[in-house]
Amino acid sequence: MRAVKTLLASVAVAAGLSGAAMAEDKTKVGFIFVGPIGDGGWTYEHNQGRLAVEEEFGDKVETIYQESVPEGADAERAITQMALAGADLIFTTSFGYMDATIAVAEKFPDVKFEHATGYKTAPNVSVYSARFYEGRAVQGHIAGKMTKSNIIGYIASFPIPEVIRGINAAYVHAKKVNPDVQFKIVWAYTWFDPAKEADAAKALIEQGADVILQHTDSTAPQAAAQEAGNIITFGQASDMSEYAPMPRVSSIIDNWAPYYIARTKAVMDGTWESTSTWDGIGAGMVGIGEISDAVPADVKAEAEALRDALGSGEYHAFTGPLNKQDGSAWLAEGETADDGTLAGMDFYVEGIEGDIPSS
Repeated sequence: MRAVKTLLASVAVAAGLSGAAMAEDKTKVGFIFVGPIGDGGWTYEHNQGRLAVEEEFGDKVETIYQESVPEGADAERAITQMALAGADLIFTTSFGYMDATIAVAEKFPDVKFEHATGYKTAPNVSVYSARFYEGRAVQGHIAGKMTKSNIIGYIASFPIPEVIRGINAAYVHAKKVNPDVQFKIVWAYTWFDPAKEADAAKALIEQGADVILQHTDSTAPQAAAQEAGNIITFGQASDMSEYAPMPRVSSIIDNWAPYYIARTKAVMDGTWESTSTWDGIGAGMVGIGEISDAVPADVKAEAEALRDALGSGEYHAFTGPLNKQDGSAWLAEGETADDGTLAGMDFYVEGIEGDIPSS
Protein backbone atom coordinates (compact mmCIF):
# COMPACT_ATOMS: atom_id res chain seq x y z
CA MET A 1 0.00 0.00 0.00
CA ARG A 2 2.86 2.32 0.89
CA ALA A 3 4.43 1.58 -2.52
CA VAL A 4 1.17 2.53 -4.28
CA LYS A 5 0.98 5.80 -2.36
CA THR A 6 4.60 6.55 -3.21
CA LEU A 7 3.90 5.83 -6.87
CA LEU A 8 0.81 8.06 -6.87
CA ALA A 9 2.77 10.83 -5.18
CA SER A 10 5.51 10.53 -7.77
CA VAL A 11 2.96 10.73 -10.58
CA ALA A 12 1.38 13.81 -8.98
CA VAL A 13 4.73 15.51 -8.62
CA ALA A 14 5.61 14.64 -12.20
CA ALA A 15 2.28 15.99 -13.40
CA GLY A 16 2.84 19.17 -11.43
CA LEU A 17 6.28 19.62 -12.91
CA SER A 18 4.91 18.93 -16.37
CA GLY A 19 2.20 21.55 -15.85
CA ALA A 20 4.78 24.04 -14.64
CA ALA A 21 6.96 23.34 -17.67
CA MET A 22 3.99 23.85 -19.97
CA ALA A 23 3.21 27.16 -18.25
CA GLU A 24 6.82 28.22 -18.65
CA ASP A 25 6.72 27.30 -22.36
CA LYS A 26 3.96 29.85 -22.94
CA THR A 27 5.44 33.09 -24.29
CA LYS A 28 4.30 36.13 -22.33
CA VAL A 29 3.91 39.30 -24.39
CA GLY A 30 3.24 42.66 -22.75
CA PHE A 31 1.97 45.96 -24.13
CA ILE A 32 2.23 49.42 -22.58
CA PHE A 33 -0.42 51.75 -24.01
CA VAL A 34 -0.49 55.56 -23.80
CA GLY A 35 -4.27 55.79 -24.12
CA PRO A 36 -7.30 53.62 -23.41
CA ILE A 37 -7.85 50.65 -25.72
CA GLY A 38 -11.22 52.14 -26.57
CA ASP A 39 -9.81 55.45 -27.85
CA GLY A 40 -10.90 54.65 -31.40
CA GLY A 41 -7.48 55.59 -32.76
CA TRP A 42 -3.82 54.92 -31.91
CA THR A 43 -4.15 52.66 -28.88
CA TYR A 44 -7.18 50.90 -30.34
CA GLU A 45 -5.09 49.79 -33.32
CA HIS A 46 -2.16 48.67 -31.15
CA ASN A 47 -4.61 46.61 -29.13
CA GLN A 48 -5.95 45.09 -32.33
CA GLY A 49 -2.38 43.98 -32.95
CA ARG A 50 -2.27 42.40 -29.49
CA LEU A 51 -5.49 40.52 -30.19
CA ALA A 52 -4.04 39.35 -33.51
CA VAL A 53 -1.09 37.84 -31.60
CA GLU A 54 -3.52 35.89 -29.40
CA GLU A 55 -5.46 34.70 -32.43
CA GLU A 56 -2.31 33.66 -34.29
CA PHE A 57 -0.63 31.71 -31.48
CA GLY A 58 -3.53 30.61 -29.30
CA ASP A 59 -2.52 28.94 -26.06
CA LYS A 60 1.18 29.26 -26.91
CA VAL A 61 1.06 32.90 -25.80
CA GLU A 62 -0.28 34.98 -22.98
CA THR A 63 -0.70 38.69 -23.55
CA ILE A 64 -0.93 41.32 -20.86
CA TYR A 65 -1.36 45.07 -21.15
CA GLN A 66 -1.63 48.28 -19.21
CA GLU A 67 -3.53 51.16 -20.75
CA SER A 68 -3.41 54.93 -20.19
CA VAL A 69 0.17 54.93 -18.92
CA PRO A 70 1.55 58.50 -18.78
CA GLU A 71 4.89 59.16 -20.42
CA GLY A 72 7.75 59.70 -17.98
CA ALA A 73 8.39 58.16 -14.56
CA ASP A 74 5.05 56.33 -14.54
CA ALA A 75 6.06 54.55 -17.72
CA GLU A 76 9.29 53.24 -16.20
CA ARG A 77 7.37 51.86 -13.23
CA ALA A 78 4.77 50.20 -15.48
CA ILE A 79 7.39 48.64 -17.76
CA THR A 80 9.38 47.40 -14.76
CA GLN A 81 6.29 45.79 -13.25
CA MET A 82 5.57 44.06 -16.56
CA ALA A 83 9.12 42.69 -16.74
CA LEU A 84 8.88 41.48 -13.14
CA ALA A 85 5.59 39.79 -14.03
CA GLY A 86 7.54 37.52 -16.36
CA ALA A 87 7.01 39.09 -19.76
CA ASP A 88 9.36 37.70 -22.41
CA LEU A 89 8.61 40.51 -24.88
CA ILE A 90 7.29 44.01 -24.14
CA PHE A 91 5.97 46.50 -26.70
CA THR A 92 6.04 50.11 -25.49
CA THR A 93 3.81 52.02 -27.84
CA SER A 94 4.51 55.75 -27.57
CA PHE A 95 7.45 58.03 -28.34
CA GLY A 96 7.62 59.33 -24.78
CA TYR A 97 8.37 55.84 -23.45
CA MET A 98 11.78 55.81 -25.15
CA ASP A 99 14.09 56.60 -22.23
CA ALA A 100 12.01 54.52 -19.83
CA THR A 101 12.23 51.53 -22.17
CA ILE A 102 16.01 51.82 -22.44
CA ALA A 103 16.37 52.18 -18.67
CA VAL A 104 14.28 49.11 -17.89
CA ALA A 105 15.92 47.09 -20.66
CA GLU A 106 19.31 47.59 -19.00
CA LYS A 107 17.96 46.00 -15.83
CA PHE A 108 16.33 43.06 -17.64
CA PRO A 109 18.79 41.90 -20.30
CA ASP A 110 16.90 38.65 -20.90
CA VAL A 111 13.65 40.43 -21.78
CA LYS A 112 13.11 41.66 -25.32
CA PHE A 113 11.71 45.18 -25.79
CA GLU A 114 10.12 46.84 -28.81
CA HIS A 115 9.66 50.62 -28.74
CA ALA A 116 7.28 52.35 -31.15
CA THR A 117 8.34 55.54 -32.97
CA GLY A 118 11.61 56.03 -31.11
CA TYR A 119 15.23 55.84 -32.20
CA LYS A 120 17.22 54.45 -29.26
CA THR A 121 18.16 50.78 -29.51
CA ALA A 122 20.10 48.29 -27.37
CA PRO A 123 20.99 44.61 -27.71
CA ASN A 124 17.55 43.75 -26.31
CA VAL A 125 15.65 46.81 -27.65
CA SER A 126 14.27 47.21 -31.16
CA VAL A 127 12.46 50.22 -32.58
CA TYR A 128 9.62 50.28 -35.07
CA SER A 129 7.46 52.89 -36.68
CA ALA A 130 5.31 53.52 -39.72
CA ARG A 131 5.77 56.10 -42.44
CA PHE A 132 2.62 57.94 -41.45
CA TYR A 133 3.78 60.90 -43.53
CA GLU A 134 2.88 58.93 -46.66
CA GLY A 135 -0.72 58.87 -45.49
CA ARG A 136 -0.53 62.58 -44.65
CA ALA A 137 0.50 63.26 -48.23
CA VAL A 138 -2.67 61.59 -49.48
CA GLN A 139 -4.75 63.49 -46.94
CA GLY A 140 -3.10 66.76 -47.94
CA HIS A 141 -3.99 66.18 -51.57
CA ILE A 142 -7.66 65.60 -50.74
CA ALA A 143 -7.70 68.52 -48.30
CA GLY A 144 -6.17 70.94 -50.80
CA LYS A 145 -8.71 69.94 -53.43
CA MET A 146 -11.76 70.11 -51.17
CA THR A 147 -11.22 73.21 -49.05
CA LYS A 148 -13.39 76.14 -50.02
CA SER A 149 -11.99 78.60 -47.49
CA ASN A 150 -8.39 77.65 -48.39
CA ILE A 151 -7.73 77.27 -44.66
CA ILE A 152 -6.78 73.84 -43.40
CA GLY A 153 -6.57 73.23 -39.67
CA TYR A 154 -4.13 70.80 -38.10
CA ILE A 155 -4.36 69.49 -34.53
CA ALA A 156 -0.80 68.59 -33.54
CA SER A 157 0.11 66.60 -30.44
CA PHE A 158 3.77 67.16 -29.49
CA PRO A 159 6.59 68.90 -31.43
CA ILE A 160 8.53 65.74 -32.26
CA PRO A 161 9.84 64.73 -35.71
CA GLU A 162 6.98 62.30 -36.37
CA VAL A 163 4.39 65.04 -35.99
CA ILE A 164 6.42 67.68 -37.86
CA ARG A 165 6.90 65.25 -40.77
CA GLY A 166 3.17 64.78 -40.96
CA ILE A 167 2.43 68.50 -41.01
CA ASN A 168 5.02 69.07 -43.72
CA ALA A 169 3.84 66.18 -45.89
CA ALA A 170 0.22 67.28 -45.70
CA TYR A 171 1.11 70.90 -46.46
CA VAL A 172 3.37 70.10 -49.41
CA HIS A 173 0.67 68.05 -51.10
CA ALA A 174 -2.16 70.43 -50.31
CA LYS A 175 -0.08 73.29 -51.73
CA LYS A 176 0.69 71.34 -54.90
CA VAL A 177 -2.97 71.20 -55.84
CA ASN A 178 -4.03 74.50 -54.28
CA PRO A 179 -1.42 77.30 -54.23
CA ASP A 180 -3.73 79.46 -52.08
CA VAL A 181 -3.95 77.03 -49.19
CA GLN A 182 -2.99 78.07 -45.64
CA PHE A 183 -2.34 75.87 -42.63
CA LYS A 184 -3.45 76.80 -39.12
CA ILE A 185 -1.81 74.63 -36.47
CA VAL A 186 -2.95 74.14 -32.88
CA TRP A 187 -0.61 72.27 -30.53
CA ALA A 188 -2.73 70.25 -28.11
CA TYR A 189 0.18 68.79 -26.08
CA THR A 190 -1.63 65.50 -25.70
CA TRP A 191 -2.02 62.25 -27.56
CA PHE A 192 -5.44 61.57 -26.14
CA ASP A 193 -7.67 64.08 -24.43
CA PRO A 194 -11.12 64.33 -26.06
CA ALA A 195 -11.94 67.67 -24.39
CA LYS A 196 -8.70 69.32 -25.54
CA GLU A 197 -9.01 67.81 -29.00
CA ALA A 198 -12.58 69.07 -29.37
CA ASP A 199 -11.54 72.56 -28.21
CA ALA A 200 -8.69 72.56 -30.73
CA ALA A 201 -11.05 71.61 -33.55
CA LYS A 202 -13.52 74.32 -32.56
CA ALA A 203 -10.72 76.92 -32.40
CA LEU A 204 -9.58 76.00 -35.91
CA ILE A 205 -13.12 76.13 -37.24
CA GLU A 206 -13.51 79.59 -35.70
CA GLN A 207 -10.36 80.62 -37.60
CA GLY A 208 -12.03 79.67 -40.86
CA ALA A 209 -10.76 76.13 -41.36
CA ASP A 210 -13.16 73.94 -43.28
CA VAL A 211 -10.82 70.94 -43.26
CA ILE A 212 -9.34 69.49 -40.07
CA LEU A 213 -6.42 67.08 -39.89
CA GLN A 214 -5.26 65.62 -36.59
CA HIS A 215 -2.32 63.87 -34.98
CA THR A 216 -4.25 63.08 -31.82
CA ASP A 217 -6.05 59.88 -31.09
CA SER A 218 -9.71 60.39 -30.24
CA THR A 219 -12.75 60.95 -32.42
CA ALA A 220 -13.57 64.20 -30.61
CA PRO A 221 -12.47 66.38 -33.58
CA GLN A 222 -14.77 64.35 -35.84
CA ALA A 223 -17.69 64.96 -33.47
CA ALA A 224 -16.92 68.70 -33.28
CA ALA A 225 -16.76 68.93 -37.05
CA GLN A 226 -20.00 67.02 -37.43
CA GLU A 227 -21.70 69.42 -35.04
CA ALA A 228 -20.36 72.46 -36.90
CA GLY A 229 -21.45 71.12 -40.29
CA ASN A 230 -19.72 71.37 -43.69
CA ILE A 231 -16.33 70.53 -42.18
CA ILE A 232 -14.11 67.76 -43.56
CA THR A 233 -12.00 65.52 -41.32
CA PHE A 234 -9.76 62.47 -41.62
CA GLY A 235 -9.50 59.46 -39.35
CA GLN A 236 -6.25 59.22 -37.39
CA ALA A 237 -4.55 55.84 -36.80
CA SER A 238 -7.88 54.04 -37.15
CA ASP A 239 -10.60 54.23 -39.77
CA MET A 240 -13.10 56.17 -37.63
CA SER A 241 -15.64 55.13 -40.27
CA GLU A 242 -18.57 55.80 -37.95
CA TYR A 243 -18.20 59.42 -39.10
CA ALA A 244 -18.23 58.57 -42.82
CA PRO A 245 -19.16 59.76 -45.39
CA MET A 246 -18.98 63.16 -43.65
CA PRO A 247 -17.16 64.72 -41.95
CA ARG A 248 -14.59 61.89 -42.12
CA VAL A 249 -13.79 61.40 -45.80
CA SER A 250 -10.79 59.06 -45.44
CA SER A 251 -8.25 57.99 -42.86
CA ILE A 252 -4.79 56.73 -42.05
CA ILE A 253 -4.96 53.22 -40.61
CA ASP A 254 -2.05 51.81 -38.62
CA ASN A 255 -1.75 48.06 -39.16
CA TRP A 256 0.51 46.69 -36.44
CA ALA A 257 -0.71 43.09 -36.45
CA PRO A 258 1.78 41.57 -38.95
CA TYR A 259 4.72 43.18 -37.14
CA TYR A 260 3.55 42.07 -33.70
CA ILE A 261 3.00 38.53 -34.92
CA ALA A 262 6.41 38.37 -36.61
CA ARG A 263 8.29 39.72 -33.59
CA THR A 264 6.48 37.41 -31.19
CA LYS A 265 7.34 34.45 -33.43
CA ALA A 266 10.99 35.56 -33.44
CA VAL A 267 11.05 35.42 -29.63
CA MET A 268 9.40 32.00 -29.71
CA ASP A 269 11.86 30.48 -32.15
CA GLY A 270 14.93 32.24 -30.77
CA THR A 271 15.67 34.37 -33.83
CA TRP A 272 14.82 37.77 -32.30
CA GLU A 273 17.48 40.42 -32.91
CA SER A 274 17.56 44.15 -32.27
CA THR A 275 16.33 45.86 -35.43
CA SER A 276 14.99 49.18 -36.71
CA THR A 277 11.82 48.96 -38.79
CA TRP A 278 10.20 51.86 -40.64
CA ASP A 279 7.55 50.68 -43.09
CA GLY A 280 4.85 52.48 -44.98
CA ILE A 281 2.06 51.98 -47.48
CA GLY A 282 4.03 49.51 -49.59
CA ALA A 283 4.61 47.11 -46.72
CA GLY A 284 1.03 47.47 -45.49
CA MET A 285 1.90 49.08 -42.15
CA VAL A 286 0.13 52.26 -43.28
CA GLY A 287 -3.30 51.93 -44.86
CA ILE A 288 -5.53 54.53 -46.46
CA GLY A 289 -9.09 54.13 -45.30
CA GLU A 290 -11.87 54.07 -47.84
CA ILE A 291 -12.32 57.45 -49.50
CA SER A 292 -15.97 58.30 -49.09
CA ASP A 293 -18.44 59.44 -51.72
CA ALA A 294 -18.24 62.95 -50.26
CA VAL A 295 -14.99 63.27 -52.23
CA PRO A 296 -15.48 64.01 -55.95
CA ALA A 297 -14.65 61.05 -58.19
CA ASP A 298 -11.73 62.78 -59.89
CA VAL A 299 -10.14 63.77 -56.57
CA LYS A 300 -10.64 60.23 -55.25
CA ALA A 301 -8.91 58.82 -58.33
CA GLU A 302 -5.99 61.23 -57.92
CA ALA A 303 -5.63 60.36 -54.24
CA GLU A 304 -5.67 56.64 -54.98
CA ALA A 305 -3.04 57.12 -57.69
CA LEU A 306 -0.87 59.02 -55.21
CA ARG A 307 -1.36 56.25 -52.64
CA ASP A 308 -0.30 53.62 -55.17
CA ALA A 309 2.76 55.60 -56.32
CA LEU A 310 3.88 56.02 -52.71
CA GLY A 311 3.31 52.34 -52.05
CA SER A 312 5.28 51.17 -55.07
CA GLY A 313 8.16 53.54 -54.40
CA GLU A 314 7.64 55.27 -57.72
CA TYR A 315 7.12 58.53 -55.83
CA HIS A 316 8.52 59.87 -52.55
CA ALA A 317 6.40 62.16 -50.38
CA PHE A 318 9.30 64.59 -50.01
CA THR A 319 10.56 65.23 -53.54
CA GLY A 320 12.25 68.49 -54.50
CA PRO A 321 12.28 71.27 -55.23
CA LEU A 322 11.54 72.06 -51.59
CA ASN A 323 12.86 74.78 -49.30
CA LYS A 324 12.85 75.09 -45.55
CA GLN A 325 10.58 77.61 -43.86
CA ASP A 326 13.36 80.24 -43.77
CA GLY A 327 13.76 80.01 -47.56
CA SER A 328 17.02 78.07 -47.49
CA ALA A 329 17.34 75.28 -50.01
CA TRP A 330 16.54 71.78 -48.82
CA LEU A 331 15.84 69.50 -51.78
CA ALA A 332 16.78 70.24 -55.39
CA GLU A 333 14.54 69.37 -58.33
CA GLY A 334 13.88 65.63 -58.26
CA GLU A 335 15.92 65.05 -55.09
CA THR A 336 14.26 63.05 -52.33
CA ALA A 337 14.68 63.34 -48.57
CA ASP A 338 16.96 60.85 -46.84
CA ASP A 339 15.70 58.88 -43.86
CA GLY A 340 18.17 60.51 -41.50
CA THR A 341 16.76 63.97 -42.16
CA LEU A 342 13.20 62.72 -41.93
CA ALA A 343 13.85 60.86 -38.67
CA GLY A 344 15.18 64.02 -37.03
CA MET A 345 12.97 66.57 -38.82
CA ASP A 346 12.83 69.74 -36.75
CA PHE A 347 11.81 72.34 -39.34
CA TYR A 348 8.78 73.40 -41.33
CA VAL A 349 8.85 73.59 -45.10
CA GLU A 350 8.54 76.95 -46.82
CA GLY A 351 5.05 78.40 -46.69
CA ILE A 352 3.96 77.19 -43.27
CA GLU A 353 3.44 80.07 -40.87
CA GLY A 354 4.35 80.10 -37.20
CA ASP A 355 7.11 78.55 -35.13
CA ILE A 356 7.58 75.00 -33.95
CA PRO A 357 7.32 75.04 -30.15
CA SER A 358 10.56 74.30 -28.34
CA SER A 359 8.92 71.73 -26.10
